[in-house]
Amino acid sequence: MKSKIFLYLFVFAALIVLYQFVSANNYQKAMNSDMDGLQSEISELKDSLQKSQLKILDIQYFSLENNDDALAYYEHLDLKDPVRYIEDKLLETNERKGNNPLVPYDGMESDFKINKIKVLNHKWLLADFSDGKYWGDLVIKYELKDDLSVDFTLLDHLLYTRSH
Repeated sequence: MKSKIFLYLFVFAALIVLYQFVSANNYQKAMNSDMDGLQSEISELKDSLQKSQLKILDIQYFSLENNDDALAYYEHLDLKDPVRYIEDKLLETNERKGNNPLVPYDGMESDFKINKIKVLNHKWLLADFSDGKYWGDLVIKYELKDDLSVDFTLLDHLLYTRSH
């Protein structure tokens, strides 16, 4: 009887060990497949990040911040951030009552005001304007003078039509 109990215990222990072995093997396979999936996702994300960085560099190509030759025109002025200064001066034109003086259109819903600005170099900038419903773009020539005043001259403009 004693030998049968030991036999049953041995068989039971062998089944437990077999179950643990199979379970651990399946668990390891699942973890390996998860890890492979995560590694391929990391690779895709790295590629996507690299493409985004290249796109940002391409977008920033026409930008005063990244144009050392254009920034050299303002070195003698000791401006900490010339782009911000020019943008602020342009936004000050919004403070007048009525339409912005650089926008050659009358606002239809309210007054046209400049919203976004992209300083291209030491001479030109692009601006977006809107009255809340209608919008358009401006190409503006500017001149930052030694006394830190800024003259703006409208070169071209565009008002988008509303599509229903």
